[in-house]
Amino acid sequence: MTPPEPPPGHVWRDELYRDPYPLYARARRAAGLTYLPAFDAWLVARDPDVREVLLRAEDFSSVNALTPDVALPDAVLAVLAGGFGPRPTVVSSDGAAHRRHRAPLNRGLSSARVAALLPHARACARELVDSLPAYGPVELVGAYARQLPGQVVGRLIGLDPADVPAAVHGGFRAEELLFRPLSPREQVAAAEDVVALQRLLDGYVRARRERPRDDLCSAMVAALAPGAGELTVEQRHELVASLQNLLIAGFLTTSALIATTLMHLLSDRRQWRMLRDDPSLVPAAVEEAARHDAAVQAFRRRTTRPVTLGGTRLPAGATVLVAYGSANRDERRHERADEFDVGRGAAARPHLAFGYGPHGCPGSRLAREQLRLTLELFVRRLPGLRLEGQRPPRMRPTLIHRSPQELYVSW
Repeated sequence: MTPPEPPPGHVWRDELYRDPYPLYARARRAAGLTYLPAFDAWLVARDPDVREVLLRAEDFSSVNALTPDVALPDAVLAVLAGGFGPRPTVVSSDGAAHRRHRAPLNRGLSSARVAALLPHARACARELVDSLPAYGPVELVGAYARQLPGQVVGRLIGLDPADVPAAVHGGFRAEELLFRPLSPREQVAAAEDVVALQRLLDGYVRARRERPRDDLCSAMVAALAPGAGELTVEQRHELVASLQNLLIAGFLTTSALIATTLMHLLSDRRQWRMLRDDPSLVPAAVEEAARHDAAVQAFRRRTTRPVTLGGTRLPAGATVLVAYGSANRDERRHERADEFDVGRGAAARPHLAFGYGPHGCPGSRLAREQLRLTLELFVRRLPGLRLEGQRPPRMRPTLIHRSPQELYVSW
Protein backbone atom coordinates (compact mmCIF):
# COMPACT_ATOMS: atom_id res chain seq x y z
CA MET A 1 0.00 0.00 0.00
CA THR A 2 1.32 3.46 -0.84
CA PRO A 3 2.08 5.38 2.36
CA PRO A 4 0.13 8.60 2.95
CA GLU A 5 1.61 11.85 1.68
CA PRO A 6 3.13 13.62 4.70
CA PRO A 7 1.65 16.98 5.60
CA PRO A 8 3.66 20.14 4.79
CA GLY A 9 6.69 20.46 7.03
CA HIS A 10 6.38 16.88 8.26
CA VAL A 11 9.73 15.69 6.87
CA TRP A 12 11.48 18.64 8.47
CA ARG A 13 9.70 18.03 11.77
CA ASP A 14 10.64 14.34 11.73
CA GLU A 15 14.30 15.26 11.31
CA LEU A 16 14.05 17.73 14.17
CA TYR A 17 12.20 15.28 16.38
CA ARG A 18 14.72 12.48 15.88
CA ASP A 19 17.66 14.76 16.78
CA PRO A 20 16.65 18.22 18.00
CA TYR A 21 19.99 19.00 19.68
CA PRO A 22 21.79 20.70 16.74
CA LEU A 23 18.88 23.13 16.37
CA TYR A 24 18.86 23.73 20.13
CA ALA A 25 22.56 24.57 20.08
CA ARG A 26 22.09 27.11 17.28
CA ALA A 27 19.12 28.65 19.06
CA ARG A 28 21.07 29.05 22.31
CA ARG A 29 23.81 30.93 20.43
CA ALA A 30 21.40 33.14 18.49
CA ALA A 31 20.44 36.64 19.54
CA GLY A 32 16.90 36.55 20.89
CA LEU A 33 14.50 33.68 20.31
CA THR A 34 14.46 31.53 17.16
CA TYR A 35 11.26 31.40 15.14
CA LEU A 36 10.23 27.97 13.80
CA PRO A 37 7.86 28.34 10.83
CA ALA A 38 6.89 24.64 10.84
CA PHE A 39 5.49 25.12 14.35
CA ASP A 40 4.44 28.76 14.04
CA ALA A 41 6.23 29.12 17.36
CA TRP A 42 9.23 30.80 18.98
CA LEU A 43 11.78 28.33 20.35
CA VAL A 44 12.80 29.04 23.95
CA ALA A 45 16.17 27.30 24.17
CA ARG A 46 18.30 28.86 26.93
CA ASP A 47 18.05 27.67 30.53
CA PRO A 48 17.27 31.09 32.10
CA ASP A 49 14.60 31.83 29.51
CA VAL A 50 12.94 28.40 29.96
CA ARG A 51 12.87 28.89 33.73
CA GLU A 52 11.40 32.37 33.31
CA VAL A 53 8.54 31.06 31.16
CA LEU A 54 7.80 28.23 33.58
CA LEU A 55 7.66 30.63 36.54
CA ARG A 56 5.49 33.23 34.77
CA ALA A 57 2.39 31.11 34.27
CA GLU A 58 0.21 34.22 34.29
CA ASP A 59 2.05 35.54 31.20
CA PHE A 60 2.66 32.21 29.45
CA SER A 61 -0.53 30.16 29.52
CA SER A 62 -0.61 26.35 29.28
CA VAL A 63 -3.91 26.16 27.42
CA ASN A 64 -2.11 25.06 24.23
CA ALA A 65 0.40 22.75 25.93
CA LEU A 66 -0.96 19.64 24.22
CA THR A 67 -1.85 21.07 20.82
CA PRO A 68 -1.69 18.09 18.44
CA ASP A 69 0.73 18.00 15.53
CA VAL A 70 -1.80 16.29 13.25
CA ALA A 71 -5.08 17.77 11.98
CA LEU A 72 -7.81 15.15 12.29
CA PRO A 73 -10.17 14.51 9.34
CA ASP A 74 -13.94 14.41 9.66
CA ALA A 75 -14.05 10.59 9.68
CA VAL A 76 -11.80 10.51 12.75
CA LEU A 77 -13.70 13.29 14.49
CA ALA A 78 -16.89 11.31 13.94
CA VAL A 79 -15.38 8.31 15.72
CA LEU A 80 -14.09 10.45 18.58
CA ALA A 81 -17.53 12.00 18.98
CA GLY A 82 -18.68 8.61 20.26
CA GLY A 83 -16.28 8.90 23.19
CA PHE A 84 -15.51 11.69 25.63
CA GLY A 85 -14.50 15.13 24.45
CA PRO A 86 -11.30 16.92 25.45
CA ARG A 87 -11.39 19.02 28.60
CA PRO A 88 -8.71 21.06 30.40
CA THR A 89 -6.42 18.91 32.55
CA VAL A 90 -3.58 19.59 34.93
CA VAL A 91 -1.26 20.01 31.92
CA SER A 92 -3.48 22.41 29.97
CA SER A 93 -4.97 24.68 32.62
CA ASP A 94 -3.81 27.74 34.56
CA GLY A 95 -4.34 29.40 37.91
CA ALA A 96 -7.13 28.14 40.13
CA ALA A 97 -8.22 25.54 37.57
CA HIS A 98 -4.70 24.12 37.49
CA ARG A 99 -4.51 23.99 41.28
CA ARG A 100 -7.87 22.19 41.40
CA HIS A 101 -6.64 19.49 39.00
CA ARG A 102 -3.25 19.21 40.66
CA ALA A 103 -4.38 18.85 44.29
CA PRO A 104 -5.46 15.17 44.12
CA LEU A 105 -2.31 14.32 42.13
CA ASN A 106 -0.06 15.90 44.74
CA ARG A 107 -1.72 13.80 47.43
CA GLY A 108 -1.84 10.64 45.33
CA LEU A 109 1.83 10.93 44.34
CA SER A 110 3.20 11.94 47.74
CA SER A 111 6.41 10.41 49.10
CA ALA A 112 4.41 8.02 51.27
CA ARG A 113 2.21 6.91 48.37
CA VAL A 114 5.18 6.35 46.10
CA ALA A 115 6.99 4.38 48.80
CA ALA A 116 3.92 2.18 49.20
CA LEU A 117 3.94 1.47 45.44
CA LEU A 118 7.60 0.46 45.25
CA PRO A 119 7.23 -3.17 46.43
CA HIS A 120 4.70 -3.71 43.63
CA ALA A 121 7.02 -2.00 41.12
CA ARG A 122 9.97 -4.19 42.18
CA ALA A 123 7.89 -7.36 41.93
CA CYS A 124 6.69 -6.38 38.44
CA ALA A 125 10.25 -5.57 37.33
CA ARG A 126 11.59 -8.91 38.59
CA GLU A 127 8.77 -10.80 36.89
CA LEU A 128 9.46 -9.02 33.59
CA VAL A 129 13.17 -9.83 33.77
CA ASP A 130 12.40 -13.44 34.72
CA SER A 131 10.27 -13.73 31.57
CA LEU A 132 13.10 -12.68 29.24
CA PRO A 133 14.80 -15.44 27.21
CA ALA A 134 17.96 -16.97 28.64
CA TYR A 135 20.41 -15.18 26.35
CA GLY A 136 18.51 -12.80 24.12
CA PRO A 137 18.23 -11.21 21.73
CA VAL A 138 15.13 -9.37 22.83
CA GLU A 139 13.46 -6.09 21.97
CA LEU A 140 13.54 -4.34 25.34
CA VAL A 141 11.12 -1.47 24.72
CA GLY A 142 8.21 -3.85 24.22
CA ALA A 143 9.41 -6.52 26.64
CA TYR A 144 10.18 -4.23 29.57
CA ALA A 145 10.19 -0.44 29.17
CA ARG A 146 6.53 -0.23 28.14
CA GLN A 147 5.42 -2.93 30.53
CA LEU A 148 6.69 -1.80 33.92
CA PRO A 149 5.33 1.79 33.95
CA GLY A 150 1.94 0.60 32.70
CA GLN A 151 1.64 -1.92 35.52
CA VAL A 152 2.74 0.64 38.11
CA VAL A 153 0.44 3.44 37.00
CA GLY A 154 -2.38 0.93 36.67
CA ARG A 155 -1.96 0.02 40.34
CA LEU A 156 -1.75 3.71 41.26
CA ILE A 157 -5.01 4.56 39.50
CA GLY A 158 -6.73 1.39 40.68
CA LEU A 159 -7.14 -0.52 37.41
CA ASP A 160 -7.80 -4.24 37.42
CA PRO A 161 -4.56 -5.91 36.22
CA ALA A 162 -6.55 -7.51 33.41
CA ASP A 163 -7.42 -4.03 32.08
CA VAL A 164 -3.87 -2.64 32.13
CA PRO A 165 -2.79 -3.95 28.68
CA ALA A 166 -5.83 -2.39 27.00
CA ALA A 167 -5.30 0.87 28.87
CA VAL A 168 -1.63 1.01 27.88
CA HIS A 169 -2.50 0.21 24.26
CA GLY A 170 -5.13 2.95 24.19
CA GLY A 171 -2.67 5.45 25.63
CA PHE A 172 -0.06 4.76 22.99
CA ARG A 173 -2.71 4.95 20.29
CA ALA A 174 -3.81 8.38 21.56
CA GLU A 175 -0.25 9.64 21.15
CA GLU A 176 0.00 8.18 17.66
CA LEU A 177 -3.32 9.70 16.63
CA LEU A 178 -2.41 13.21 17.76
CA PHE A 179 1.32 13.34 17.09
CA ARG A 180 2.11 10.94 14.22
CA PRO A 181 0.99 11.03 10.57
CA LEU A 182 -1.09 7.90 9.92
CA SER A 183 -3.02 6.76 6.89
CA PRO A 184 -6.78 7.56 6.99
CA ARG A 185 -7.57 3.93 7.79
CA GLU A 186 -4.98 3.86 10.60
CA GLN A 187 -6.32 7.14 11.99
CA VAL A 188 -9.83 5.71 12.25
CA ALA A 189 -8.50 2.54 13.91
CA ALA A 190 -6.48 4.60 16.39
CA ALA A 191 -9.52 6.75 17.17
CA GLU A 192 -11.54 3.61 17.87
CA ASP A 193 -8.85 2.46 20.32
CA VAL A 194 -8.89 5.85 22.04
CA VAL A 195 -12.68 5.73 22.42
CA ALA A 196 -12.38 2.21 23.86
CA LEU A 197 -9.91 3.54 26.43
CA GLN A 198 -12.23 6.41 27.32
CA ARG A 199 -15.16 4.06 27.83
CA LEU A 200 -13.00 1.83 30.02
CA LEU A 201 -12.02 4.82 32.17
CA ASP A 202 -15.61 6.03 32.35
CA GLY A 203 -16.59 2.67 33.78
CA TYR A 204 -14.00 3.10 36.54
CA VAL A 205 -15.13 6.66 37.24
CA ARG A 206 -18.75 5.62 37.69
CA ALA A 207 -17.82 2.57 39.74
CA ARG A 208 -15.65 4.63 42.11
CA ARG A 209 -18.48 7.11 42.57
CA GLU A 210 -20.65 4.28 43.85
CA ARG A 211 -17.92 2.40 45.77
CA PRO A 212 -14.82 4.50 46.51
CA ARG A 213 -11.54 2.71 47.15
CA ASP A 214 -8.09 3.71 48.34
CA ASP A 215 -6.80 4.58 44.88
CA LEU A 216 -6.11 7.67 42.80
CA CYS A 217 -9.19 7.19 40.63
CA SER A 218 -11.40 7.49 43.72
CA ALA A 219 -9.43 10.52 44.93
CA MET A 220 -9.86 12.27 41.60
CA VAL A 221 -13.60 11.58 41.54
CA ALA A 222 -13.96 13.00 45.06
CA ALA A 223 -11.84 16.07 44.27
CA LEU A 224 -13.16 16.98 40.82
CA ALA A 225 -16.80 15.98 41.37
CA PRO A 226 -17.52 16.44 45.09
CA GLY A 227 -20.78 15.07 46.39
CA ALA A 228 -22.56 11.75 46.42
CA GLY A 229 -25.07 11.93 43.60
CA GLU A 230 -24.84 10.41 40.16
CA LEU A 231 -22.14 12.02 38.05
CA THR A 232 -23.30 14.48 35.42
CA VAL A 233 -22.25 14.02 31.80
CA GLU A 234 -19.91 17.00 32.08
CA GLN A 235 -18.29 15.59 35.21
CA ARG A 236 -17.71 12.30 33.44
CA HIS A 237 -16.12 14.09 30.47
CA GLU A 238 -13.78 15.99 32.77
CA LEU A 239 -12.84 12.95 34.83
CA VAL A 240 -12.19 10.77 31.79
CA ALA A 241 -10.00 13.50 30.26
CA SER A 242 -8.05 13.87 33.49
CA LEU A 243 -7.61 10.14 33.98
CA GLN A 244 -6.56 9.67 30.36
CA ASN A 245 -3.97 12.42 30.77
CA LEU A 246 -2.69 10.89 34.03
CA LEU A 247 -2.52 7.42 32.52
CA ILE A 248 -0.61 8.54 29.43
CA ALA A 249 1.72 10.87 31.31
CA GLY A 250 2.28 8.23 33.96
CA PHE A 251 3.55 5.47 31.71
CA LEU A 252 4.63 7.05 28.41
CA THR A 253 7.18 9.42 29.91
CA THR A 254 8.61 6.80 32.27
CA SER A 255 8.73 4.22 29.50
CA ALA A 256 10.65 6.71 27.36
CA LEU A 257 13.03 7.55 30.21
CA ILE A 258 13.82 3.89 30.89
CA ALA A 259 14.41 3.00 27.24
CA THR A 260 16.51 6.09 26.46
CA THR A 261 18.65 5.64 29.57
CA LEU A 262 19.43 2.02 28.72
CA MET A 263 20.23 3.02 25.15
CA HIS A 264 22.78 5.63 26.26
CA LEU A 265 24.34 3.38 28.89
CA LEU A 266 24.73 0.48 26.47
CA SER A 267 26.02 2.73 23.70
CA ASP A 268 28.96 3.57 25.95
CA ARG A 269 30.15 0.35 27.57
CA ARG A 270 32.40 2.29 29.93
CA GLN A 271 29.33 3.91 31.50
CA TRP A 272 27.57 0.55 31.84
CA ARG A 273 30.64 -1.00 33.46
CA MET A 274 30.84 1.90 35.92
CA LEU A 275 27.30 1.15 37.13
CA ARG A 276 27.86 -2.58 37.13
CA ASP A 277 31.01 -2.24 39.23
CA ASP A 278 29.63 0.46 41.53
CA PRO A 279 25.81 0.36 41.87
CA SER A 280 26.01 3.29 44.30
CA LEU A 281 26.26 5.43 41.15
CA VAL A 282 22.71 4.52 40.10
CA PRO A 283 21.00 7.58 41.68
CA ALA A 284 23.47 9.87 39.92
CA ALA A 285 22.88 7.98 36.67
CA VAL A 286 19.13 8.57 37.00
CA GLU A 287 19.63 12.32 37.20
CA GLU A 288 22.20 12.42 34.42
CA ALA A 289 19.99 10.37 32.12
CA ALA A 290 17.02 12.66 32.74
CA ARG A 291 19.18 15.73 32.11
CA HIS A 292 20.97 14.42 29.05
CA ASP A 293 17.94 13.30 27.01
CA ALA A 294 14.66 14.36 28.60
CA ALA A 295 11.61 12.24 27.84
CA VAL A 296 9.48 15.37 27.40
CA GLN A 297 11.59 17.63 25.21
CA ALA A 298 9.23 20.60 24.93
CA PHE A 299 5.75 21.92 25.61
CA ARG A 300 3.94 24.83 24.01
CA ARG A 301 2.84 27.95 25.88
CA ARG A 302 0.81 30.97 24.72
CA THR A 303 1.46 34.56 25.73
CA THR A 304 -1.45 36.24 27.50
CA ARG A 305 -0.14 39.79 26.89
CA PRO A 306 2.76 41.47 25.07
CA VAL A 307 6.00 40.34 26.72
CA THR A 308 9.75 40.48 26.11
CA LEU A 309 11.62 37.22 26.50
CA GLY A 310 15.28 36.59 25.77
CA GLY A 311 15.51 39.91 23.96
CA THR A 312 12.55 39.19 21.66
CA ARG A 313 9.32 41.18 21.85
CA LEU A 314 6.28 38.89 21.59
CA PRO A 315 2.65 39.97 21.08
CA ALA A 316 -0.28 38.58 23.03
CA GLY A 317 -1.34 35.22 21.63
CA ALA A 318 2.11 34.17 20.42
CA THR A 319 3.11 30.52 20.74
CA VAL A 320 6.41 29.63 22.36
CA LEU A 321 7.95 26.14 22.30
CA VAL A 322 9.58 25.75 25.70
CA ALA A 323 12.47 23.31 25.21
CA TYR A 324 13.39 21.55 28.45
CA GLY A 325 15.73 19.34 26.45
CA SER A 326 17.67 22.37 25.25
CA ALA A 327 17.89 23.99 28.67
CA ASN A 328 19.36 20.74 30.00
CA ARG A 329 22.19 21.07 27.45
CA ASP A 330 22.84 24.77 28.12
CA GLU A 331 26.61 25.12 28.44
CA ARG A 332 26.21 28.02 30.87
CA ARG A 333 24.38 25.73 33.30
CA HIS A 334 26.17 22.39 32.76
CA GLU A 335 29.82 21.79 31.91
CA ARG A 336 30.37 19.41 28.99
CA ALA A 337 26.61 19.67 28.53
CA ASP A 338 26.43 17.40 25.47
CA GLU A 339 28.27 14.54 27.20
CA PHE A 340 26.44 11.70 28.93
CA ASP A 341 28.42 11.05 32.11
CA VAL A 342 27.05 9.03 35.02
CA GLY A 343 30.01 10.28 37.06
CA ARG A 344 28.69 13.84 36.89
CA GLY A 345 27.02 13.35 40.25
CA ALA A 346 25.14 16.23 41.85
CA ALA A 347 26.20 18.54 39.00
CA ALA A 348 23.46 16.98 36.84
CA ARG A 349 20.96 18.87 38.95
CA PRO A 350 19.12 21.18 38.87
CA HIS A 351 17.90 20.08 35.46
CA LEU A 352 14.49 20.68 33.91
CA ALA A 353 13.59 17.17 32.72
CA PHE A 354 10.54 17.17 35.00
CA GLY A 355 9.63 20.80 34.51
CA TYR A 356 9.83 23.66 36.98
CA GLY A 357 7.51 25.97 38.87
CA PRO A 358 3.75 25.43 39.21
CA HIS A 359 3.67 22.89 36.35
CA GLY A 360 6.57 20.76 37.64
CA CYS A 361 5.75 17.08 37.15
CA PRO A 362 3.92 15.70 40.22
CA GLY A 363 4.98 12.17 39.22
CA SER A 364 8.72 12.86 39.00
CA ARG A 365 9.47 10.91 42.17
CA LEU A 366 7.69 7.82 40.87
CA ALA A 367 9.43 8.05 37.49
CA ARG A 368 12.84 8.36 39.14
CA GLU A 369 12.17 5.39 41.39
CA GLN A 370 11.16 3.15 38.50
CA LEU A 371 14.32 4.02 36.59
CA ARG A 372 16.44 3.54 39.72
CA LEU A 373 15.07 0.08 40.53
CA THR A 374 15.39 -0.88 36.85
CA LEU A 375 19.08 0.01 36.73
CA GLU A 376 19.78 -1.71 40.04
CA LEU A 377 18.01 -4.85 38.83
CA PHE A 378 19.63 -4.90 35.40
CA VAL A 379 23.24 -4.41 36.55
CA ARG A 380 22.72 -7.25 39.04
CA ARG A 381 20.75 -9.69 36.91
CA LEU A 382 22.00 -8.81 33.40
CA PRO A 383 25.59 -7.56 33.88
CA GLY A 384 26.57 -8.59 30.35
CA LEU A 385 23.77 -6.61 28.71
CA ARG A 386 24.77 -5.18 25.32
CA LEU A 387 23.19 -3.67 22.23
CA GLU A 388 22.62 -5.85 19.19
CA GLY A 389 25.03 -4.30 16.70
CA GLN A 390 23.06 -5.37 13.63
CA ARG A 391 19.96 -3.48 14.77
CA PRO A 392 21.02 -0.04 16.06
CA PRO A 393 18.33 1.96 17.86
CA ARG A 394 16.50 4.76 16.08
CA MET A 395 14.65 7.48 17.95
CA ARG A 396 10.89 7.89 17.65
CA PRO A 397 10.10 11.17 15.86
CA THR A 398 8.41 13.05 18.70
CA LEU A 399 9.18 15.75 21.26
CA ILE A 400 6.57 14.49 23.73
CA HIS A 401 7.91 11.06 24.70
CA ARG A 402 11.42 10.87 23.26
CA SER A 403 12.73 7.31 23.19
CA PRO A 404 14.11 4.66 20.84
CA GLN A 405 11.45 2.98 18.75
CA GLU A 406 13.08 -0.39 19.46
CA LEU A 407 16.01 -1.48 21.59
CA TYR A 408 17.44 -4.89 20.68
CA VAL A 409 19.79 -6.33 23.29
CA SER A 410 21.60 -9.54 24.21
CA TRP A 411 23.52 -10.66 27.28
